[in-house]
Amino acid sequence: MKNLVLAIALGSIAIANPVSSAFAAPAPCENVLKDVRAAEAAAKLSDADKTKVSELETKGIERCNADDDKRADEFFAQAMKIMGK
Repeated sequence: MKNLVLAIALGSIAIANPVSSAFAAPAPCENVLKDVRAAEAAAKLSDADKTKVSELETKGIERCNADDDKRADEFFAQAMKIMGK
C-alpha cells in the first residue's frame, strides 16, 4: 500500500512540475530577430563580420518563416556571438 501511495505521489509531482529547461521551447524567432537587429545597429563591425552577420540573419529569417524557431534562434545566436553579445 505504501508503494502505491508513493508511486501516485511521485507521478503527481512529475506531472504537476513543468518540463525542465533542457526541453523548453525555443524563444519566438521574431523576438530574437528584433534583438539581433538592435545589436547590429549598435555594433561596429568589420566588413567581413557585417557580411557574416547578414548571412546568418538571412538564414535565420528563412528558418523563422518556415516555423523552425529552434534553428532560426541558432543562426541568430551565432550572429550575436560575432557581434560580441
